[in-house]
Amino acid sequence: MATPEFIVALRKKIGHDLLWLPGVSLVVVDDDGRLLLGRRSDNGQWAVISGIPEPGEQPAAAAVRECAEETGVDAEVLAVAGVGADKPFAFPNGDNCAFMDITFVGRPRPGAAAHAHAADEESTQVGWFHPDSLPEPLAASSPARIQAALAWLADPTSGARFQL
Repeated sequence: MATPEFIVALRKKIGHDLLWLPGVSLVVVDDDGRLLLGRRSDNGQWAVISGIPEPGEQPAAAAVRECAEETGVDAEVLAVAGVGADKPFAFPNGDNCAFMDITFVGRPRPGAAAHAHAADEESTQVGWFHPDSLPEPLAASSPARIQAALAWLADPTSGARFQL
């Protein structure tokens, strides 16, 4: 589902005005150190897996759900890698929003197939990429999220990264 129903209902009331929304991202890293990315259907950019939690949904559960919905990969969350506020922006349809993103780092669930494929209308392509050969165009929000996840994987005692 591209836009959650609760946002569609809000948009009927407020139009294209700025919405402050929760967001979750999941940087999935496989055993070979490759990152799971999806090419977004709304802007054509490659990005880490992300989405909006449903009202009452736990953030980590939302990240895992988004990953399965968008890529077909059953992932597990390892940790929070970072938290930060994105700058306000407009979607192609004119909807304005800003996200408070919680970035998780995860891996494909042990025993689960890690074959990625565009599993819904939000992604046109999905693939595994080494951090030194990421596809273009890459969404502006993805490098910081990837960096936070890789830093946590390199040193889990370092904790999450917070944008100040």
